[in-house]
Amino acid sequence: MATEGIVADLSELIGLREQARRLDLAPRGRVLATRTGGHLSRFRGRGMEFDESRVYQPGDDPRNMDWRVTARAGRPHVKTFREERERPVWLLVDQGPSMRFGTRIAFKSVVAARAAALVGWAAIDRGDRVGGLVFDEARHLERRPAARAAGLLPLLDRLASPLPESSGGCEGGGYGSLVEAAEHLIRLVRPGSLMVVLSDFAGLRRANAGWLAALATCAEVVLLPVHDPIEIQAPPPGCYPVTNGLRRSLLDLRSARSREAYEERFRTRFETLESLARRHRAHVLRLSADVPVGPTLALGLGGRGRLIGEARFL
Repeated sequence: MATEGIVADLSELIGLREQARRLDLAPRGRVLATRTGGHLSRFRGRGMEFDESRVYQPGDDPRNMDWRVTARAGRPHVKTFREERERPVWLLVDQGPSMRFGTRIAFKSVVAARAAALVGWAAIDRGDRVGGLVFDEARHLERRPAARAAGLLPLLDRLASPLPESSGGCEGGGYGSLVEAAEHLIRLVRPGSLMVVLSDFAGLRRANAGWLAALATCAEVVLLPVHDPIEIQAPPPGCYPVTNGLRRSLLDLRSARSREAYEERFRTRFETLESLARRHRAHVLRLSADVPVGPTLALGLGGRGRLIGEARFL
């Protein structure tokens, strides 16, 4: 059976590395890490990059004396430095039941897999460590951020694997919601990390969004909501058969009221996401199943320094 657009292809995910070079993952805030890499941190100390000279304070290392500035100013000055640091990048990728849906080019789960691959490769090319958590209702795979492709490749392999009868080979059972998966990561994410969340945020409620507040206190958070065009605008009036692969049902959209309620659910979900992102200074970029992922990310991530409300949604 053909699986194009239904299940991500591993060779395609690996091949996206070339496209990933167009993405801008430069940090927008403080970068706090402990290993050498491609970002300048706000850590001060003896490092590789000169930062500034300032007035000597008791306890400063005399080996860092800036004698030229001292002679010119008539007061002792020392040099301060900032080190190049790599940044942990976490990919939280939802592959649950609501993501395995699509009416156009690909399932939302496949769009999320492609976006995760692009972001992961872009981070690796910058010298960052990449890891993450891929989950559905039956299984999950977690990898701590690792250098080069050691953390990313297992995640891509999992993203390209269809849901099996058992969860053999994975590190544990599944998560019933994005909330559960995100709450698991809160204790693992270190200050200065970049957290990229790929989901349709189907179960998002203000009351259960504490995970976003917790992550945003220590990480730069990028939210990549994935939607199918049919979620935004209801199809023509009628009854539509739907299935989750196991059960079949009818979606009754014959009345104007039912169509209005259908569209309102999506608007409410995204308005909630926007509001929460503003509150916690997260970034949002919408991904649509009928629009190529690479160009959307290349354009959107280039402007993610703007807060929600100023950003363009593609």
